[in-house]
Amino acid sequence: MAGWKVLLSPPEVGPVERELLLETFDSGWIAPAGPDLAAFESELASYTGAADVVALSSGTAALHLALQVLGVGPGDDVLMPTLTFAASAFAATYLGARPCFLDVDTTWQLDAALLEDELAGRAREARLPAAVVAVDLYGSVAAMDDIAAICGRFEVPLVEDAAEAIGARLGGISAGRFGTVGILSFNGNKMLTTGGGGALLSDDAALVERCRFLSTQARLPGLFYEHAEVGYNYRLGSLNAAVGRGQLRTLDARIAERARVRATYEARLFQLGGIHFQPSPATCTPNHWLTTVAIDAAVFGAGSPGVIDALHAEQIEARPGFKPMHRQPVFADAPMRNTGRADRLLAECVSLPSSAFLTESDIAWICDVVAGARH
Repeated sequence: MAGWKVLLSPPEVGPVERELLLETFDSGWIAPAGPDLAAFESELASYTGAADVVALSSGTAALHLALQVLGVGPGDDVLMPTLTFAASAFAATYLGARPCFLDVDTTWQLDAALLEDELAGRAREARLPAAVVAVDLYGSVAAMDDIAAICGRFEVPLVEDAAEAIGARLGGISAGRFGTVGILSFNGNKMLTTGGGGALLSDDAALVERCRFLSTQARLPGLFYEHAEVGYNYRLGSLNAAVGRGQLRTLDARIAERARVRATYEARLFQLGGIHFQPSPATCTPNHWLTTVAIDAAVFGAGSPGVIDALHAEQIEARPGFKPMHRQPVFADAPMRNTGRADRLLAECVSLPSSAFLTESDIAWICDVVAGARH
């Protein structure tokens, strides 16, 4: 954070979170899983419409447990979009499975038609994957209704990686609710932060309870520390949960402010030409976590590297889009169905500062710096 005048997506916390945090601190529920944790899980379930939720130490932990309880294991394949954060793929490798990547559609999300073709080909050869992970990118929602229907036809479990999309909806349904299991992230830069954390949600309460058991070191009931299987130290702490409860109370208002930020960028940057904003499916209402644009250098007069350099020179934090997983050295040998779209986005994308704290004059300055990158 040192040196930046404007941050990309800083935590947006205030008096509500502070009050709940201090109440929990003063109550003494600091180390064990206390009432705030149970309340946070209940409130998340109510907000998303899920039958049950378990709050965890990270979104990555949630992905790991989701794939494990769905039966993913050594030698299995897991299909997922190449355009995502590495945790989507890392979780499969923790279980000895192989991530297999598919390119994205015009909304920069998993290409449902490509997924259907891939599953049909695998079905003919009797080598269906153990699971599909579909990702909601930058706070929008993928075509999850179509993706869920395709997975259902082939009887392949779907994990919805909604790490970036809490509060976003598709057809009125909350992000994270379209798969057999959904996951959320509460990292420091997310729309809802607990300082670090995540959650797993599902309509299958038994599945969630299984994850809750594994997340507490798989400790059996009783006086002694007794374990019949390997578990994990993945539970969210009480203080983190208290902050999360406050964040949930202000989430919709902060989503509205981030929508304002994106609309202001659109009004100012569209007129420059060659700048395209991430589209969303017709029935999607994004949470606008990160306003991300693709820059056509031939039309705009500068490419994404030049724009990022210009912003950084003014101490404005910006970053390129996610580097596709099939371009990551760690996954160089993984299978990839490539249409070239993710590669083009790698060359073109810039994520702009998106905080609800940005003023109209802040955004005007940022846009002026973007425009000045052409000179």
